Amino acid sequence: MSFRKRLFYLVESPDDNNEENISFDWYDIMMMIAIIVSIVPLAFKSSNLAFEIIDKVTVIIFIIDYILRLFTSDLKLKKGWRSFFIYPITPLAILDLLTILPSLTIVNNGFKLFKLVRLLRTFRAFRVFKAVRYSKSIRTVLNVFKKQKESLLVVCGIAVVYVLISALIIFNVEPDSFKNYFDAIYWATVSLTTMGYGDIYPITTAGRIVTMISSFMGIAIVALPAGIITSGFMDELNKEKENKVL
Repeated sequence: MSFRKRLFYLVESPDDNNEENISFDWYDIMMMIAIIVSIVPLAFKSSNLAFEIIDKVTVIIFIIDYILRLFTSDLKLKKGWRSFFIYPITPLAILDLLTILPSLTIVNNGFKLFKLVRLLRTFRAFRVFKAVRYSKSIRTVLNVFKKQKESLLVVCGIAVVYVLISALIIFNVEPDSFKNYFDAIYWATVSLTTMGYGDIYPITTAGRIVTMISSFMGIAIVALPAGIITSGFMDELNKEKENKVL
């Protein structure tokens, strides 16, 4: 096997790597650890030497990962030399750049636009989404959403209609408690999710009856996507077990 192909198996972990009896799970684990460690400083307002070292080390790891992916992009995209120009504008490649560029601003001591630096620093939070690429479990969950998207969209549509209708009813039943229709939509959304913050609530008997009915309907609607996702996840797990047996 060529050196470039080995690098491709290393960074991409394609499904056909079992044919070559090659396992690079350690690379995925290393990248997951780097991602987790890199976002730890975001939980603190202040910075120190340890956080600066973490930032520099992890960004070097991300840069190397990006270069390796660009170097083997033709094997992934299979479009010849054009792959090297197409890959940088793919969604995941752009995400990688967004996680790298903010850290590179620290090497420029003359950079005085502190507000821009703070804005760029927020892009570091995108590093957590890089975990999607390295976690098989997360990829399984995403496959569930893709396969069940039609059912989930129907449920979301029902939820939106429910919120709008409930808001319209409560807005007309109890206009004194809701200043505008948006407040009614906010109340309906909170009722749908059964959160019940208590900042906006009906005070009349009719309004309370509408709230009780709305809450019961909300429980049913919220339960639907949970059942769809659980069913789809179990199907994916069963397929993975069958593939391993075969």
